[in-house]
Amino acid sequence: MRTLAAFVLALAIAAGAAGADSGTLHSRLAGTFRVPGVVPGDSTAMVVALPSGRVVFARNADLSLEPASNEKLSVTYAALVELGAGYRFPTSLLGQGHRVGDTWEGRLILKGSGDPSLTSSSLKRLANILWREGIRHVTGGIAGDETSFDAKRTAPGWLASFAGNESPPLSALIVDRGAVGNRLVADPALAAARRFDQLLHKRGITARGAILHRAGPQAVTLATIYSDPLSQILQFMDHWSDNFTAEMVLKAIGLHAVGHGTTVAGADVVKRDLREAGIPVAGVHIADGSGLSRDDRVTARELTSLLVRIWNNPVMRKVVWNALAVAGQPGTLQNRLLDNPKHRLVRGKTGTTDISSALSGYVGTRYAFVTIENGNPVNYWAAHSAEDGVADALLDDLDG
Repeated sequence: MRTLAAFVLALAIAAGAAGADSGTLHSRLAGTFRVPGVVPGDSTAMVVALPSGRVVFARNADLSLEPASNEKLSVTYAALVELGAGYRFPTSLLGQGHRVGDTWEGRLILKGSGDPSLTSSSLKRLANILWREGIRHVTGGIAGDETSFDAKRTAPGWLASFAGNESPPLSALIVDRGAVGNRLVADPALAAARRFDQLLHKRGITARGAILHRAGPQAVTLATIYSDPLSQILQFMDHWSDNFTAEMVLKAIGLHAVGHGTTVAGADVVKRDLREAGIPVAGVHIADGSGLSRDDRVTARELTSLLVRIWNNPVMRKVVWNALAVAGQPGTLQNRLLDNPKHRLVRGKTGTTDISSALSGYVGTRYAFVTIENGNPVNYWAAHSAEDGVADALLDDLDG
């Protein structure tokens, strides 16, 4: 049965490609890659029709390449599968000890669950809740608990220069993206506890400094605040290609799906979700969530299959449609495709590292497309020329 299914699929792909080959669109798409600097063996592309997934154009569709931030597409999909569009990251204030009048006799513990959007304003809400409950003194100080995730601050396959430049340090408890003034902190959870201690004092609640401490089983929840819905967090992540958010979401996927808030666990879940959705994963390797890792690999066939899968799920389509950057609008496509009057019909995920350039997404409601170019270093001018050429050709075909 598997052999027969593969044979039928091959016939369908061949028929789609052959039908398009005789047309102007196929010729124009092929021509976009005939520019100096695009190396045939280091580039891949695929265009499919929506909603069927019929192949319109394919170039090295099974070539395994480094995706740059196109890696975030798979993370977006798995986050919607495992967490759901309405999921909100909780941050809790726990108490160890007991209350006597207006005093908490014992320690307060700020426990993070990986909210990448946690700010000082969020912690101020927690301080206000404690004030409204009548607490005015804390005898045991404030502790930060980041144990929902592991303590690794970067992801596998990152260059040393990426730490702090491409992403703040990763932690299940991190406030203001780890920034204090104009610098990044080395210990985000401790910095968060210190910040909360400061906010308590401003609110009129005295404590006794900040430490790191894991909440014990006897700790009770005193208050919990929640992030915006995951759909909005993904919108920020993909629209602006935010590496930090992608890595935090990947660890959260691992935490909720298998109980391990690690990059490796999250990556395993993402690949499992792709496989279970029938998305071809041959040649795919997921090492991190952002696409910074030199170990990441994708294929154009995988990503186009993923885009079709998302398109045919109404809930996912709405979230991803709003999350992708729009050509000519604020976001990573703001300065791309401006010469085409229909450029706003392109919604895509960009990808840029020293060795990879990519653009994948949708053109109107007719096409999904993937383009990736690798190099050492990659030729950005040539790569953008090919990527924008594909989108331009598809935009012009919308009237056909």
